[in-house]
Amino acid sequence: MSTPLETLVDSHLAAYCEPDPDARRAAIAQLWHAEGRLVDPPLAASGHDGIHAQAGQLLQHFPGHRFVRTTPVDGHHEFARYGWALRDPAGAEVLRGTDVVTLDVDGRLMKVVGFFENAPPA
Repeated sequence: MSTPLETLVDSHLAAYCEPDPDARRAAIAQLWHAEGRLVDPPLAASGHDGIHAQAGQLLQHFPGHRFVRTTPVDGHHEFARYGWALRDPAGAEVLRGTDVVTLDVDGRLMKVVGFFENAPPA
């Protein structure tokens, strides 16, 4: 049984790779604060429109791929973190990482900062 925080994270990961632009836009509006910010190593986006556009860019580069959560969601106060993987249409993992999340007072996503596994050495 999923916790509300796990459901939020899983819904976010599914929405980010939703191929239908209208369904993706609706999910982002439901899950994210209007001024939310999504920051990954190659890209950053703000607001519903920016996050929607960034997801569209990802889908252009990785059609048919999907994100899945690979760890439990560890959360306290308004913060959470979890592991994830990007999988190709056959289910093979192509990228793995960790997201750190900040929630707004209503429990929506305010900020998601992603880190890729196997970062280059210092």
